[in-house]
This record gives sequence, structure tokens and C-alpha cells, in this order.
Amino acid sequence: MTADELLFFDPRPGLVPIYDALRRALAGAYPDMSVKVSKTQISFYNRHLFAMTSLPRRKGDSYLLVSFGLGRRESSPRVMQAVEPYPGRWTHHVPVHAPEEVDRELLSWLEEAWQFSFHK
Repeated sequence: MTADELLFFDPRPGLVPIYDALRRALAGAYPDMSVKVSKTQISFYNRHLFAMTSLPRRKGDSYLLVSFGLGRRESSPRVMQAVEPYPGRWTHHVPVHAPEEVDRELLSWLEEAWQFSFHK
């Protein structure tokens, strides 16, 4: 994890373990991925953006928001919101409350997002 990634979590240091679990899983699966830290999100790229994380907007919320794009709508109850910004592209937002929630289901969606992004 870089200094910029750690600095991103200054407002919510308790979310670092969740991010660390996500970051390690993604780095293990996609060693060539790149990471970009901005003011509002941390983005993960292959040739294109395939996933991002952001902090919750409300101060009392304690989850890491993981967002990713798929070519279909995922209807899991874990998905807080799914929007279709343009035809055939669905952006999904999943709150992750604990490192254990970086699980097979979430990682399978991120694999699908990686494939979807890579082949577009």
C-alpha cells in the first residue's frame, strides 16, 4: 500500500483493514493492475477502469464502498445500488463492512468487471 493510499483513509482510518484485504486480493489476482488515488476514490485499472473504492458520504457510516462495472445488472441483496449510465454498462455499488466481506462472491464480480473492462 502506498503513502497516497494510506493518506486517502485519514478521515476514516478504521476502514484501512477492509481496503488492505481488497487491495491484496486484487494485487494477487491482477499483478499488472495499476492503482490511481484521487481525492474522492481509489481506482483500479487494467487497460481501463474496472473497479474503484470510495468512502461513505455520511459520517456515521463505517463501510468501504466498492464499485465496479458489469455488462449486466447484478441483483444480489449486497448491491446497494446499480445504475445503467449507458446501454449495456451497469455500475454496481457494494458496501463492505469488514475484511471478511472481501469474499468469493465480491471477488467473482470484480473478476467479471476486470474481464468486461479489458475486452471493451
